[in-house]
Amino acid sequence: MAVDYTKEGNIAIFTINRPQAMNAVNLEVARELHDAMVAFRDDPDLWVGIVTGAGEKAFCGGADIKETLTFLRDHKDSPWAFPTIPMRGLEIWKPLIAAINGIALGGGLELALACDIRIATENARLGTPEVALGIIPGWGGTQRLPRMVPWCKAAEIVLMGKPVDAQEAFRIGLVNKVVPQAELMATAKEWAKIICQKGPLAVKAAKEAMVRGAGLTLDEGLRLEYSFFTSLLGTQDFIEGTTAFVEKRAAQFKAK
Repeated sequence: MAVDYTKEGNIAIFTINRPQAMNAVNLEVARELHDAMVAFRDDPDLWVGIVTGAGEKAFCGGADIKETLTFLRDHKDSPWAFPTIPMRGLEIWKPLIAAINGIALGGGLELALACDIRIATENARLGTPEVALGIIPGWGGTQRLPRMVPWCKAAEIVLMGKPVDAQEAFRIGLVNKVVPQAELMATAKEWAKIICQKGPLAVKAAKEAMVRGAGLTLDEGLRLEYSFFTSLLGTQDFIEGTTAFVEKRAAQFKAK
């Protein structure tokens, strides 16, 4: 399998398993990542996903130049011939945590950008070198990155094809935390478990409101937010959450 898909309680873990190729995205990875993400999206018992790469050198080295870029060139007039993945075409409202275990370049950084929380190891390097190949980032790099870090830093990374190390990525707000390699997955799982303690329907709605609202005016975003807010008032999770708060106990959410 090019993508290992495992489950631990309410947490799904996606591991790109091509360490011999720096976990680059070829067609097999794209298809298996699509299938695993759809299964995660549609499973009511899975509430948070963690995305990582096999080994200790690479989270994802980007698109496989020989296979993926050739396929994309040959199908440039059929943009949906390539499997839909979180970077483009596949909407996932459940939270995703990127556990960045090494380099995240090109499509690898774009995969991390498609996640909501990013935790990196001390040896991580993140960048978009596509301009050196005569192309631009095609899975969201030119769109998500300037929305997440200062414009000048996004321009430095994209236009110069210049990667940043983990500490610089943390300084500019590109990653949430930098940890030793040995602590990466434990930290990612700890954060995922914290999210799983919250109302899963509320967490999904909050993420969707944040993502969709980013492209709206403030007034439109407030109306969208209120529509989600009122819909949650009719859920069992809302009753459980408020009851547990009054009773001073941990809530037992059911995603209903």
